[in-house]
Amino acid sequence: MSGEVVPVASIRLDVWLWAARFFKTRSLAKQAVDTGKVDVEGQRPKSSRAIRIGDALRVQRGDEIFEIAVRGLSANRGSAPVAQALYEETPASRQARDELRLRRAAERTGYQAPAHRPDKRARRLIRALGDLDAL
Repeated sequence: MSGEVVPVASIRLDVWLWAARFFKTRSLAKQAVDTGKVDVEGQRPKSSRAIRIGDALRVQRGDEIFEIAVRGLSANRGSAPVAQALYEETPASRQARDELRLRRAAERTGYQAPAHRPDKRARRLIRALGDLDAL
């Protein structure tokens, strides 16, 4: 029965967040709920709050914000396709996350890591450029 969506009327919020793969462990999910990174129907819940199908959640994970609707309940952590069947993300949320990802990629494009360590001559030049304030 592992990996299946179990037909139950409600389930704890921290267990569902773990089963839907928003957090690696249930304790991380509980901590996120306790620190206000998860809203249910616009309210700050407790980690033991029972959620039902149709509830609207807002989950903040790092820089990403997911606005989702609960479509299934499961107490078991399954594969990624099974976990993604437990919720439906709003189009506005998906678009905002895509824009954030593109913005971060654009910020990284200007930097290019060196191919190798600087040699003796290059290190001397770097030190000389660093001492411009001493002139």
